[in-house]
Amino acid sequence: MTMPQRPHGLEPLRDTIARHGLDARKALGQHFLLDPGITARIAALAGDLAGQHVVEVGPGPGGLTRALLDTEAASIIAVEVDPRAVAVITELATHAPGRLQIIEADAMRRDLATLCPAPRQIIANLPYNVGTPLLVGWLRQASAWSRLTLMFQQEVAERICAAPGSEHYGRLGVLAQWTCRCGVMMHIPPGAFSPPPKVHSAVVGLIPHAQQPDAALFRAMEQVTAAAFGQRRKMLRGALKSIGGEALLAEAGIEGSRRAETLGIADFDRLARLHARRSTAVA
Repeated sequence: MTMPQRPHGLEPLRDTIARHGLDARKALGQHFLLDPGITARIAALAGDLAGQHVVEVGPGPGGLTRALLDTEAASIIAVEVDPRAVAVITELATHAPGRLQIIEADAMRRDLATLCPAPRQIIANLPYNVGTPLLVGWLRQASAWSRLTLMFQQEVAERICAAPGSEHYGRLGVLAQWTCRCGVMMHIPPGAFSPPPKVHSAVVGLIPHAQQPDAALFRAMEQVTAAAFGQRRKMLRGALKSIGGEALLAEAGIEGSRRAETLGIADFDRLARLHARRSTAVA
């Protein structure tokens, strides 16, 4: 088997950033991760990448990209909206011809699953300002991915993995855990970044379940969780009034006096399936 070609003779990342004048921009949610030890650990958290096609979102100056190129991944597709960073990654690609592809695009507007064949993963230090909507979009097509290894603000990571009844449990955690096995895999302090953010960060691993909801059922779950957690202080009979309220809860065998944070993933699954069925019947 031909071994992936790894980049050699690269200058230190800080020197590359200085040479290109690549300052992190707040408007783009950028915080560059420069420590090669940390980026190597993140790449390792994604498991054995042999034969996998990896999509990296927001590579910036390429710290994590370098670590990914040093794995057995079949290819890396870097999706970057900042043209300044695109120039840096394009330069990096010359050190590993054929393995690194650069796409200048807004990841919020692209179907990333169309960029490479399966098996495919997403591994990314996500821009803080769009991390949550990006994740929800990928959860809608979770069957397309073998794994997602993503860095978020620590608070968002805790929301993704929160258990029912905990302070961070909410809509994002239900959507994530309904479609994937989730876990916080690594904590990263502000000082690891340039410039340091005001919050800690964490890497979350998400492995999609073998069985995934179809598009209609996922929409139903989004509607149920939006209603349930949109008015957290209300009992469910009131919070879900717009989508069936007491009748929906009775059919699901759930007391109307309960609140959203007390329901488990299985409870929300029942509600979503019943709501999807009712919506189809009405249509």
